[in-house]
Amino acid sequence: MVKLVAIYRKPEDVEAFDKHYFEVHAPLAEKMPGLIKMEVSKIVGSPAGESDLHLMAEMYFESKEAMMEALSSPEGRASGKDLRGFAGQVVSMHFAEVV
Repeated sequence: MVKLVAIYRKPEDVEAFDKHYFEVHAPLAEKMPGLIKMEVSKIVGSPAGESDLHLMAEMYFESKEAMMEALSSPEGRASGKDLRGFAGQVVSMHFAEVV
């Protein structure tokens, strides 16, 4: 199993970001074919105290091939376009293998 992990730094306007993320972006991402599950976590701190991170989203797929197909699907492209528009400056994306 593999996952696409999106890590979001704190945006300037947290309220507007959250509204768009949960009302627009997450529903788009959840439509990707082959997506097994999506978990979104709100970062509340770190062992050192305050964190500059805001959210982490983990999207699980059966295989790397399934994930790449999902990302290149119309739903995946729509999600990517939306992501660049509202979070391009605060997001980093990573591929991870579940071990």
